[in-house]
Amino acid sequence: MKISTKGRYALRVMIDLAVNCNEQYITSKEIAKRQEISIKYLEQIIALLNKAGYLETARGNTGGYKLAKNPNEYRVGDILKATEGNFTIIDCLTEEGMCKRQEECKTYSFWKGLDEVINEYINSKTLEDLIK
Repeated sequence: MKISTKGRYALRVMIDLAVNCNEQYITSKEIAKRQEISIKYLEQIIALLNKAGYLETARGNTGGYKLAKNPNEYRVGDILKATEGNFTIIDCLTEEGMCKRQEECKTYSFWKGLDEVINEYINSKTLEDLIK
């Protein structure tokens, strides 16, 4: 299992907004410069975060982005899922990938347990936890 740059950068963007906001909107140019992310790639990430309802946006000279909620209300797992999509470690744990051998599979419970541990961990951490 690998988390892509989209997921990693999304966390960095959300932390950047939490730390630098001061109730003001922050431009994508400012975020891109601080986080060393190209504007084009940053816009893709922001679109995913915005679609998930995690950002407030404003247009114009004083426009930009800010968090829609407090940092303690964002779980790391939700941010990663918004950018990575399905976060299950193997397909057979998803409804679409469930195989007919699940009942007799000797490794199924191992994979399910690992998936549960990972999800429990990423869902136990908030954006505020990462800032601290």
